[in-house]
This record gives sequence, structure tokens and C-alpha cells, in this order.
Amino acid sequence: MVTRGTGPDFIESVARGFDVVKAFTPQCPTLTLSEVAARTELSRPTARRMLLTLIELGYVRESQTGFSLTPRVLDLGLTYIQAHGLWDLARPHLESLVTQTHQSSSIAQLDGSDIVYVARVAVPKIISLAVSIGTRFPATSTSLGRIMLADLSPAELEATLSQPSRSGIEPRYVPGEDELQAILSQTRARGWVLTDEHLAGGIRSIAAPIRDGSGAVIAAANVTVHAAEVSVEALTDDFLPLLIRTAGDISADVARIDQIPRVIAPR
Repeated sequence: MVTRGTGPDFIESVARGFDVVKAFTPQCPTLTLSEVAARTELSRPTARRMLLTLIELGYVRESQTGFSLTPRVLDLGLTYIQAHGLWDLARPHLESLVTQTHQSSSIAQLDGSDIVYVARVAVPKIISLAVSIGTRFPATSTSLGRIMLADLSPAELEATLSQPSRSGIEPRYVPGEDELQAILSQTRARGWVLTDEHLAGGIRSIAAPIRDGSGAVIAAANVTVHAAEVSVEALTDDFLPLLIRTAGDISADVARIDQIPRVIAPR
């Protein structure tokens, strides 16, 4: 897991710190010093210094059972979200969509071969996978991911899919190369995509693109339903038009923001 850099300006100690943070997962939220050292391939003394530094900065806490992350690590991701303003733009539109559908709706962006959730309005449902802002899933098995993959050039798609997933999730179904190409081709043609229990059993999802002012896909929005409650026909006939309109409204807001001149204050 240890991060190695090749550039002359690469600071290995910074990379090691991030390796320690990434060692913690939802499946293993508390780790001993030995476990952190093993997961990061660092020596115990180095891992200990990293942990103590992160404790002093407020990103890690120590208890009798080991070390764990604090909520302050959310600042790292939220800074990205807030800087892009996507959540602020999307919130009223997602809330309106959820009011109309009574189903959960999310927005995600690509990070390597994974999607990462950056906005979400949820309704209480018992589903097999917990989702929150920052959750990662393999892009090829999700409606959100397929929307964004469909917008990539062949070279970009190859480079993206060559990166290993960091989600820690084993999808229920992963399309083969030829099938994925057919899915992405169909997605480009109709402008939306549906997945039926591909990520996990009981989960159906339909997604549409969010575009910037140039027309490039910068994110995707979805509606997620329980397969036992909502049929494929209801998802496409009733919810899809609402989702497409919502994604279009968010895209229009993004385009308007893009048109605002960026003023750089003089030093």
C-alpha cells in the first residue's frame, strides 16, 4: 500500500501520512499499531510517529483498543466538494427530486476506476449497501459510473479502467469488456443508463449526466430503488423523466456558474 514517488519534488513523509489515513476502512475502523504498520508497509517506529502526528493534528484518536480516525478527516473531502460548489448547487434539485419520487438520489464523480459520492439526499430504506458522501464503488457496475465512463475517449477509458478499484466492494456483476463497450455505446446514444442488481442484490438504479458549460460530463445523478418495491418499468417510465429534468437543471446551474468571471485579487 505504501506510496512511492518518482519526481524530484516528491515528499515521501507526506505520502506516508496519507497512507496511514487510508489504512482505515469501514470494515476496519480501529487498528492497532502493528496493523497500521502492516497495511502501510511501514516500520512500527515510523508508523507510530505518523499516528502521533495525526493525533496532534486532530485526524486520529487513540483508545484502549487501538487507533481510529476522527470526524475531522471529513474536512479533507468536504473542502473539495465545497470548493467545486456542486453540493450547494445540487441540494435543492435533489431534494425536489426526492420529494417527487420518495426514493434516494445521489451525485457522484469519477476517481480512477471508482465513483465517489459527493452529494446525497436519502430516504429511509433497508438496502444491502450503506451509502454516504465519500463512499466508493467500482464504476463499471454502477449506473453513475457508466454514465461518466461513456463520456471518456477510448484512451481515457482504457487509462481509467487500468487503475485498480479502491472501494473494497465486490460487485454482484461485472460486465466483460465487450459487454461494457456495448453498454457505454448505448448510454451515449440515449443519454441515460439503468443497472438492475449489478452492484448488489435488491438495488436498481437509473442515472443521467451532469454537464458543465462546455457540455463535458463532470458528474452523474441517480435515483436508487429497492428492486422488490419498484419495477424496471416504473423506474424508466415514472422516475427517468424527473431525473433527466433534474440533471438538466443542475447542469444549467453549473453552466451559469462557469460563465461568472473569476476575479483574482491583486497581491
